[in-house]
Amino acid sequence: MRSTIIHGPRDIQLESVPDPTLSADTDAIVRIVRTCVCGSDLWPYRGAEPTEGPHPIGHEFIGIVEDAGPQVRTVRNGDFVIAPFANSDGTCANCSNGIYTSCSRGGFWGGRNRAGEQLGGAQAEYVRVPFADGTLVPLPSQPEPDLYASLLTLTDVMGTGHHAAVMADVSPGSSVVVVGDGAVGLCAVIAAKRLGADRIVAMSRHSPRQALAKEFGATDIVSERGKEGVAHVKELLGGGADCALECVGMKDSMAQAIACLRPGGRLGFVGVPAGAPELPVGVIFGKNLRVGGGVAPVRGYIPELLTDVLEGVIDPGRVFDLEVPLTDVARAYEAMDQRAAIKAMLIP
Repeated sequence: MRSTIIHGPRDIQLESVPDPTLSADTDAIVRIVRTCVCGSDLWPYRGAEPTEGPHPIGHEFIGIVEDAGPQVRTVRNGDFVIAPFANSDGTCANCSNGIYTSCSRGGFWGGRNRAGEQLGGAQAEYVRVPFADGTLVPLPSQPEPDLYASLLTLTDVMGTGHHAAVMADVSPGSSVVVVGDGAVGLCAVIAAKRLGADRIVAMSRHSPRQALAKEFGATDIVSERGKEGVAHVKELLGGGADCALECVGMKDSMAQAIACLRPGGRLGFVGVPAGAPELPVGVIFGKNLRVGGGVAPVRGYIPELLTDVLEGVIDPGRVFDLEVPLTDVARAYEAMDQRAAIKAMLIP
């Protein structure tokens, strides 16, 4: 089969690798129908994170079960499944507490599990899924292809945007500022509206993303940054936002989100912290802010969000504005790196 391998900064190659096989009775083999490039994939692509030798990359996929081990109970051959960006056994203490991304035996696609075993990447044709029962979410029936994009967002960006809103305790009547206009930030707008926010300010300087944010539910757009951006948000919201959703992971974006909050406000942060963000404890203490966030345990969010996708309540798949065959994976990375695409879908 073919799989995407990262060799170093801006060195993405599609290579032939051995087909995955069942190695445990709890495994499944999934034929990938759709996968994509994530904003967090750009950190190693840009060299902001080191690549210590070639390895598979990609962590978002939907597909069809081709084979399942004898102990797999919840999925069977032919099932259409959604895979969260981390695999988890569903039974350990952390999974039982809903923090599936900290599973004591699991790991992240393209990385290693807790035992040190290399896992296949999702930007490929097939992948072996450990702990299939705890990881995969089967659909009740085969979906129409026009739903693939939205289903694919449930593997990461929609669940991550939702996690930011949950951590910030967005509720009916809340005022919300979203920092970051990538796929996660745009999905955070959807999440804030879904949870009943009354005012949603999207901070964006890019016209196509501003337009999509408005269509997703943003009531206001702020294009300024720094002190000017904070002043504009406070003017719009009468002193600051109830909730700030930080969806970038940079020092400046974290400072922007915190500065936009009113005293007693709530911060939900989900941006992968590759840009050395800092939490200013003195400001948090002085303003009585509540702070929560981290790696989104999307496995727990998929069932409720899936219902809304299947019923047409939300359409997060619109964050995909570029579709290319898997053979053009390098072009997909380049387009996202240059901000020529919000999010690129790959078709094996």
